Amino acid sequence: MRPSFHPRLINGPFDDPGLFIPLTYRKQALLIDLGDLSNLSAGDILKISHIFVTHTHMDHFVGFDRVLRLMLGRPKNLHLFGPPGFIQNVEAKLRAYTWNLVRNYLEALTVTVTEIRSKYCLTQTFGCQSGFAPEGEVARTESAAVIHREPALQVRTALLDHQIPCLAFSVQERFHINIHKARLEALDLAVGPWLNAFKSQLFQGVDPQTPVEMPPSASHSGTRPYTVGDLAEKIACITPGQKVAYVADVVHSLNNEEKIVSLAQGADHLYIEAAFLDEHRNIARAKYHLTARQAGAIARKAGVRQMTVFHHSPRYMDQAHMLEQEARRAFQGA
Repeated sequence: MRPSFHPRLINGPFDDPGLFIPLTYRKQALLIDLGDLSNLSAGDILKISHIFVTHTHMDHFVGFDRVLRLMLGRPKNLHLFGPPGFIQNVEAKLRAYTWNLVRNYLEALTVTVTEIRSKYCLTQTFGCQSGFAPEGEVARTESAAVIHREPALQVRTALLDHQIPCLAFSVQERFHINIHKARLEALDLAVGPWLNAFKSQLFQGVDPQTPVEMPPSASHSGTRPYTVGDLAEKIACITPGQKVAYVADVVHSLNNEEKIVSLAQGADHLYIEAAFLDEHRNIARAKYHLTARQAGAIARKAGVRQMTVFHHSPRYMDQAHMLEQEARRAFQGA
């Protein structure tokens, strides 16, 4: 089964944190955290549709300018999500530039910003052709764990304590669709773009009697009358969806731990910070970060299949293996 998500940390474990998640078979990607993006190509960045920011410390937010620069003048709607105060911070970034020429752009970028609070969410849109002035009133909705949903996936969040509010995220595919190529061939059906449309119909939950349009084959002329239900039974294997979780910059506390375990429960891959060795846990607590041992223990409690630790303190620049080993021992229950 080919995974739908191919997440990768943008930088090394001592550099700015960030997770790039390209989506298979789609010219789309998600991004968690906005630090130094120099290791992402322009093509990678232009695939990004949604960005989820844990908090706006510089190493998690400085990359916004590069995204803005590349997307300016393109017909894109970029969605950003962040913690309390996020709308004001994004607006300040946008106000830092002079926009007197953007009215001449035929294709305009729109930035939609959602601020996650404990009991409600706020959303504000900024349009390029108006010089990124706020458009309309701030919309207020009831807060919910699921902050973004589309047919194939959903994104959940948890509000954590980093001395300031800080978000953690999980990205979960609703279910995974694997196409049996041997069965395709047996039905004389060719691989092509129509398969993506068929998968979209399954994710959208359309009526099983809905016809599926596909190109004719060499041995069949015209469009064959297959329905979504027919093909789902004949060529598709539907299995539980992939889940990825991301945690950065939190203090170890019972409340934080419970929220992280709930958010990451059963994840295929958990990316979690491990800033300090456990012998320096007093420093970690003072700086509101996790130790490697704490990170590994949380991953174990969450029952994740795979764990990657990152966001190490520079004091361990030549000791990354020690942080990895300490986290791995805790993850394995040693």
